[in-house]
Amino acid sequence: MTVDAAVIDTEGLEGLVAALIRRGRTVVGPTVRDDAIVLSELTSARELPYGWGVELEAGSYRLRRRADRMAFSHSAGPQSWKHYLHPERVRQWSAERGPDGTVTVTEEADRPPAYAFLGVRPCDLAAIATQDRVLMGGPHTDDVYRRRRTGAFLVVVECVEPGATCFCVSMGTGPAAHGSYDLALTEVHDERGHRFWARAGSEAGAEVLAELPRLPADTSTADAARDAVSRAAGRMGRTMPEVDLHDLMRDTREAERWNDVAARCLTCGNCTMVCPTCYCTTTEDVTDLTGDHAERWRRWDVCYDLDFTHLHGGSVRQSGRSRYRQWLTHKIGTWHDQFDTSGCVGCGRCIVWCPVGIDITEEAHALHAERAAGPQVEADGEETSEGEGHP
Repeated sequence: MTVDAAVIDTEGLEGLVAALIRRGRTVVGPTVRDDAIVLSELTSARELPYGWGVELEAGSYRLRRRADRMAFSHSAGPQSWKHYLHPERVRQWSAERGPDGTVTVTEEADRPPAYAFLGVRPCDLAAIATQDRVLMGGPHTDDVYRRRRTGAFLVVVECVEPGATCFCVSMGTGPAAHGSYDLALTEVHDERGHRFWARAGSEAGAEVLAELPRLPADTSTADAARDAVSRAAGRMGRTMPEVDLHDLMRDTREAERWNDVAARCLTCGNCTMVCPTCYCTTTEDVTDLTGDHAERWRRWDVCYDLDFTHLHGGSVRQSGRSRYRQWLTHKIGTWHDQFDTSGCVGCGRCIVWCPVGIDITEEAHALHAERAAGPQVEADGEETSEGEGHP
């Protein structure tokens, strides 16, 4: 028997984790650790962050106690599901030199667990779909990603309380769930109690839902869930300008605003580390002191690194201005040219985890305003484009 929709409570949520573990899956979900809500392997739904919320601003993240026992009323944390699907470091091979000088190379056997992700936000669901397109959608498939992604069980949780740095509505990625998932949950907390409107998005999801302690899906819970998501859509903390962002990036390559952001940017790469769609990697060879053992590792790379564009003669992008401009114009501009989609899903992580509080939405609005103002007119009446001549 399968079930397409139902109402479950916290006991049903506990049953969901147990059912996934019985199926041999490694369940990963949000939990509280080190004064943050982070992703970790779960053995019970009791480890979820019941009663915890967050306060977010540019360059600021604070955990706070809620007045209720909501489990998923917190915004995106410092990690995304990329940490499990496209991990930070992967050993590709190792080599040993024997006593007779013979070198034996052994390819790394990547045997990831069968993942079940519990608590995937709609923005992160869109990010997973974006990385699917980047890492599996072309002629050259990333095998590490493919092995981890194939068969992963996704439980998406719709957002009912966006954070101050969220702008998923502007990017068309939330707060309602769209796309491919196995189960969708919407958390409801009202005078009738604490419960979840659950819907299956796949046959596997329907089979799991049928095993849980549940009530039939009722109209009042479904309506309350939809209303909560609709209200969340109207309470986004940030917005992008309502223009074609691809064209905006193309038209403002020489804008003066790039100098302003360059004066603040540390080129640390934090924004790429927390971004759920950034995918760039490099390779690193290491050896022991004897020289008899060597390894090759793949690790994340960032376009803020001087060596990222190092060619014969030096780095192509030497200024912080050019490197930040490359990141932003690729993220919301030329990503469309490569993959027919935006590289930004509106999660707001890059805003929160920037040490100096640079806000991607603020920069986009500033560039839009500068473009709308048109070319500047100098004292002699000659028009000139601001920023001309900068690298």
